[in-house]
Amino acid sequence: MLFDTTLRKELSRTFGATLVVILTIVLTIMLIRTIGQAAGGVIGPQDVVLLLGYTSLGHLPTMLALSLFVAIVVTLGRIYRDSEMAIWSASGVSLSRFVKPVLRTCWPVLVVVGALVLFVWPWGNRNSTDLRDRYQQRSDLSRVTPGVFQTSRDGSRVFFVERETEQSPNARNVFVLTHDGEKESVISARSGRLETHDDGRWLVLESGQRNETDLTTGNRTLSRFETYRVLADERSVQRAGEQPPRATRTVDLMNNPTLKNQAELAWRFGLLLGAGNLLLLGIGLAATNPRRASNWNLLFALLGFIVYYNLINLSQAWIASGRLSLGASLLALHGSMFGVGLALLWWRDHGTTLRWRSARRAAA
Repeated sequence: MLFDTTLRKELSRTFGATLVVILTIVLTIMLIRTIGQAAGGVIGPQDVVLLLGYTSLGHLPTMLALSLFVAIVVTLGRIYRDSEMAIWSASGVSLSRFVKPVLRTCWPVLVVVGALVLFVWPWGNRNSTDLRDRYQQRSDLSRVTPGVFQTSRDGSRVFFVERETEQSPNARNVFVLTHDGEKESVISARSGRLETHDDGRWLVLESGQRNETDLTTGNRTLSRFETYRVLADERSVQRAGEQPPRATRTVDLMNNPTLKNQAELAWRFGLLLGAGNLLLLGIGLAATNPRRASNWNLLFALLGFIVYYNLINLSQAWIASGRLSLGASLLALHGSMFGVGLALLWWRDHGTTLRWRSARRAAA
């Protein structure tokens, strides 16, 4: 009882501290990247915090798994360095005895990781995609700042408007320069407004003139108009069936087993199975020599974590290309890692005894 309680309390404290550090580092990096996307016009400045929340939820399973892994290695490594493991071993407690209290401490985190990967991950990706699409699908005129020349997304048009009032959607003194490679036109109007139809959003200009120049022949045409309509933005509606696999629900992926959908399922199930395998690997990799001042076991553990998760991404690419099936990939990668974790625990428990017996036979 004392053994379980002491280990679980120390493991919980280490996990909390590790998670705070990892969250701080990752959130800072993602915040800088999100602000850069807002500055580059990929997302709206008002959506920075919301998109940061969706992105953080998407990366939270990996951060939780890494925090658990590091907490196990650090906690058990401290027990080895302080020679507490020698006391537990003398009391008949082997390293495999640590599996039960570790699982009792970590199973709620594994449940959270599973819920985040299977349900929250596609929901967050879907909302992030909608935020980007809504911002990119806005009309060019709606992004114009009154009194400032503004270039369209494709660089083919330049707008200049003045608002009638701050609350009015209409504009006055409208200037539009259009360049399509063959013709260049300059449109100026006294007033303009936006109208939305099924085929897109149109800029309706009133009381102006249009000066068009043919760049191949050099001919110029000047025309005056009372009303003139310019396409400001084509309407593009993304259907639900066109959602990318990462934004599709897990149930829908299973009902439509294409190669890309199976690759996404392998990645989601791989994160959950990988988090469980890391518990066994962390217990086996935590063993260290108390006479050594360095902490190489933590370095090797982090290296193993990076390799393992890169293999998960590699298996996803192989499934998408048709080289592996979903079941074969999960069994080969995660089954082998589970076997490595069990073999490592067995070697930590019986390796010393086998070496001592071999040395005794050699001496005899």
